[in-house]
Amino acid sequence: MTSSDVLNAVFEHIEANRTSFLDRLIDYLRHPSISAENVGIVEVGALLVEMLTGIGLESSLVPTAGHPMVVARWEKAPGKPTVVLYGHYDVQPTDPIEKWHTPPFEPTIRGGRVYARGAGDNKGQHFAQILAIESHLKVHGALPCNVILLLEGEEEIGSPNIAGFVRANKNILKADLAVTADGPRHASGAPVIKFGSRGEVSFELRCRHANSDLHSGNYGGVVPNPIWTLVHLLGTMKNADGEITIDGFHDEIEAPSQEELTAVKRLPLDIEAFKQKLDLSRLDAPEERPFYERLCFRPTLTINGFHGGYGGAGAKTVLPSEAFAKCDIRIVEAQDPSDIFRKVADHVERHAPDVQVVALGEMFPSKTSISSPFTAPLCRAFVAAQGVEPLLIPAGFGSLPGYVFTSILGIPAFVTPYANHDEANHAPNENLELNCYYSGIRTGAALLHELGLLQLHVREGNEA
Repeated sequence: MTSSDVLNAVFEHIEANRTSFLDRLIDYLRHPSISAENVGIVEVGALLVEMLTGIGLESSLVPTAGHPMVVARWEKAPGKPTVVLYGHYDVQPTDPIEKWHTPPFEPTIRGGRVYARGAGDNKGQHFAQILAIESHLKVHGALPCNVILLLEGEEEIGSPNIAGFVRANKNILKADLAVTADGPRHASGAPVIKFGSRGEVSFELRCRHANSDLHSGNYGGVVPNPIWTLVHLLGTMKNADGEITIDGFHDEIEAPSQEELTAVKRLPLDIEAFKQKLDLSRLDAPEERPFYERLCFRPTLTINGFHGGYGGAGAKTVLPSEAFAKCDIRIVEAQDPSDIFRKVADHVERHAPDVQVVALGEMFPSKTSISSPFTAPLCRAFVAAQGVEPLLIPAGFGSLPGYVFTSILGIPAFVTPYANHDEANHAPNENLELNCYYSGIRTGAALLHELGLLQLHVREGNEA
């Protein structure tokens, strides 16, 4: 049997089981697993262990300081690479529940999509990986390469315990590469391979002056206004030209390589269609900065929310006593979240010492070289499964805990999203196109097949 015959037999199995694979996904999506509310986490973790053991993997639910990790493995392919397949079984809360067209944990098929919380983020995508593993085992009785499946229960609350878990369990996570199926495809519909993720620093600015709200006529101009204090402070952190002006903020940023710049120039872009879709008259400053360079290579400072004073109907001439702003900074490779938070705190101390800075969370960035020896087999897997070359994105725009693989385990890490671009992850009516689901299973199967064609010596050159 030729190599192509081996993979085609798996593809035929996947095609023959489309109905049962969909039924099983629907059943999986019925089980809530909301990490932020501690709803269903232990139950879904146990369900996964039972499922994975049933398909032939050595599986366990491993405790952490928070929610448990599901770890499953098949390591019976000596001389072949070992891949960590990462995903997360926790999902976002369902609020605002009134905006869902159908109940979030009653999966519904409409227009070729399954609608449910977790459909795209991330149950549907890692379930596709599981079915790819199962399909190889059903057809051939073995996997082409060694696999460690790592499913986290806290990704949607910032992965607070994954770094400690990985450090403490390096011996059971030894691998040659890590692959995460999470996030959406490119807006054009094309498949993508992402070579990293931006990190994140979240914080809150709190300001309180008087001990109660006051009459703006009797006290305005005498008592300081906490909203103005925060407005002026924020204005010192990012100027009207779009430049982040925190001292030392840019010191550690590394310039993109020519290979990375070439990759982003190849990404499809209809900027006018993008603006029209969002009813935008312009992009954020500086307007001359290339679109994808902003998202791959530049850090950002975002005001997520600004609260204080009167927000009801009509006017109320009040001078508020307190205000707060929630912010996040997306950081790029070589920036350290703790260092960035310290620089923010130092900046606030200099410009507004009566404002309190409260850390809310952090995540390190991650990055893998586009020239990794695993890039070519991953690309071949997409071509075999989907018939098209994937787009190469040097760094993902959001944040994922890929740094635990690149920085702690010292292996290259890739993100291969299977979901449709408009999956509405984190929003009401989250969904997954059925075609994306099935092509995800095929791609996962092709990925294992292509890795199985490699020899273990690849490990010698896999440092990213």
